Amino acid sequence: MSHDRVPITATATTRVVQLGAGIICMVMIANLQYGWTLFVTPIDQKYHWGRTAIQVAFTIFVLTETWLVPIEGWLVDTFGPKIVVFAGGILVGVAWALNSVAGSLPLLYLAAAIGGIGAGAVYGTCVGNALKWFPDRRGLAAGLTAAGFGAGSALTIIPIQGMIQTSGYEATFLRFGLGQGLVVVVISLLLRAPKPGEAPPSTRLRQAERDYSPLEMLRSPIFWVMYVMFVLVGAGGLMATAQLAP
Repeated sequence: MSHDRVPITATATTRVVQLGAGIICMVMIANLQYGWTLFVTPIDQKYHWGRTAIQVAFTIFVLTETWLVPIEGWLVDTFGPKIVVFAGGILVGVAWALNSVAGSLPLLYLAAAIGGIGAGAVYGTCVGNALKWFPDRRGLAAGLTAAGFGAGSALTIIPIQGMIQTSGYEATFLRFGLGQGLVVVVISLLLRAPKPGEAPPSTRLRQAERDYSPLEMLRSPIFWVMYVMFVLVGAGGLMATAQLAP
């Protein structure tokens, strides 16, 4: 008689919980990017640094949010999604708390870098974890998780604007930052990667004869074509959203 352990596929509820937890975390970090424009004018009115100098903080945020994702991916593989998202939640809370007391541009830029690292840790981990749990529905899982990033700003843009007008931008940074960071920290405790055999098999067709190593990928021309295309599309959208506000 064979005593080999048969892999147990996770229940639908388990997979939905993992997907839902990732979406909630994405909702909570959306304002770091899409709500930023609401704060630029109040900051400039108080300190008169100029919009250009203030918007450098947004550039720093985007750079640290995106360029460090490969490192954060390695951390996820090493320590698991729970720890990485937990740390990301702390960082985004600290970032907006620093924004509330930033009386100089260097401190504002430091807060932007911290927030970018935290947001990137949450974003990349939640999308990657959704794909691991739904190899049979990769497009749907990634789409729903990424949609949480856009939905977050849609849900909170009006409350943030209202609080800025009634309580000032400093209190808004502090309250929303700590609140959103706390939610991410709590929800991160639900996250975990699927165990071997727990996720259903992938239904995608095989696209290549073998997998490529990271170095081989970097030497591939098609990688750089796709990379430049994504950079151009993303840069155009971010340049627009960085300047738009209700």
